[in-house]
Amino acid sequence: MRREVRWERMFPDELEAAMAACPVLYMPYGLCEPHGPHNALGMDGLRPWAYCIAAAEQHGGIVAPPFFWHCHEAGASAVWAHQAVGQYRPWLTAYPPWMFYKSLCYHIRAADALGFHAVIAVSGHAGPHSPDFPVLRDILQPHFAARLEILLCGVFGVYGNSGHGGAAETAMLWAAFPECVDMSRLPDPLPPPPNFGLGADAREASRQAGEEKIAVVAAGLGQTARRLLAAYNEAAPVWRLVTFDDVEDIWETEIKPRLPEMSAMQDLGAGQEPPPEDSRWYANWRVPRHRA
Repeated sequence: MRREVRWERMFPDELEAAMAACPVLYMPYGLCEPHGPHNALGMDGLRPWAYCIAAAEQHGGIVAPPFFWHCHEAGASAVWAHQAVGQYRPWLTAYPPWMFYKSLCYHIRAADALGFHAVIAVSGHAGPHSPDFPVLRDILQPHFAARLEILLCGVFGVYGNSGHGGAAETAMLWAAFPECVDMSRLPDPLPPPPNFGLGADAREASRQAGEEKIAVVAAGLGQTARRLLAAYNEAAPVWRLVTFDDVEDIWETEIKPRLPEMSAMQDLGAGQEPPPEDSRWYANWRVPRHRA
């Protein structure tokens, strides 16, 4: 019988036992976003949830409920979406990058308040926000006893040359949640972009390859957890309760002033042009920095 590791499905005594055995919290992040007609929209949140569950089952720890709202629709993300998704209704669960970053602050605060020694945020959604993750980690770390990591699934090298909505992502979702992949929905031949975020090599996906890739990510997360626990033991930090007011102070004094330099807050990437005015992606491509 598999040991339950999903926080929302555990009883208090199970949570206490899991915390005593391995005080690590995995926090999966993603969103609903087009990944071709053959993949369920929750692709980017379901995959990291599966990785975290596998890591906790094998190496210990607890998995937080997945968070399905993430950075999108602004800046370079809007440019990509115009080119890759097109004018289809995108069924996107997006909100501005600064809102995601502030939510992340509060999620980490909640984990630290419970006494976790290590907190690993795992994003299945990459994009212009990706370079900002280590910046946020380094700002937040001095304020918390828990050792922190904020990372992308791609750091474990499971994507290879396969792109968005392609063979690698499809394979991993297929292995984790078979009911969320239907290869019969792929058109023949595959249409060129914009095509609802479909990857050119999607037909090459296999469930077995997905199982192998999930095992690689789970092993990498387990190694990350051991590194953070060792760092916690070495630092022997003195825990104090970080309050909501504390989080607001950290945001106002240390994070908000640095938002203009963060990657996700830029309107365009190198060599990019904004979406045309008749695109559904035009309205939010310009990042309203003054509102952050």
